[in-house]
Amino acid sequence: MSNLLHIDASVRGAASVSRQLTARAAERWRTTHPGGTATYRDLAANPIPHLDADNGLALMTPPDQHTPAQARTYALSVELIDEIKAADTVVLGMPLYNFGVPSLIKSWVDHIIVAGLSFSPDGTSLLGDTELIVLESRGGGYSPGTPRHGWDHAETWLPHGLSMTGLQPRIITAELTMATEDDRMAHLQPLAQQSLDNAHALIDALWAADDENAA
Repeated sequence: MSNLLHIDASVRGAASVSRQLTARAAERWRTTHPGGTATYRDLAANPIPHLDADNGLALMTPPDQHTPAQARTYALSVELIDEIKAADTVVLGMPLYNFGVPSLIKSWVDHIIVAGLSFSPDGTSLLGDTELIVLESRGGGYSPGTPRHGWDHAETWLPHGLSMTGLQPRIITAELTMATEDDRMAHLQPLAQQSLDNAHALIDALWAADDENAA
């Protein structure tokens, strides 16, 4: 049986474009995987605690030497990694905050980089069999030729951050999403709609082979 792990991270609730994109992708996945199961995790509603002075060494310390705080952190990492291992596909919503990945996602990534769980001690990746679809929303324009091309550090960081696990994100982006809310960007609304339409088309084409098999 196929399994989907659906993760959202935007703090904007129903107004979030990344949440709208992941919902569309999740519906597409269900259509092309009849009988499949789905697990949902909302990092904004239930944030992963950041690594700090109390728990920060949990993932580098043998479990039999853990403090209580470290034991709780390690158990959470096991839970998060097991969710990925149980999934054939992970759909992750990634809004761009201050030109980078939200700290909510950074903490999730930090918790799944664990020797023996997501990669072996010799460096072999253990999560590479799981498909990762990332639906990114960014309020401004960062495409080639724009003044802020290259300022989207989330898009470039995420593959590096996950590289030890073997997860290889395919990123689908909708940009200029603030054009409908910021009067200074009103003239960009046609480009924003085009970007959103392109993202929708790419989402709707996902898992086409499965769709044919289900027909």
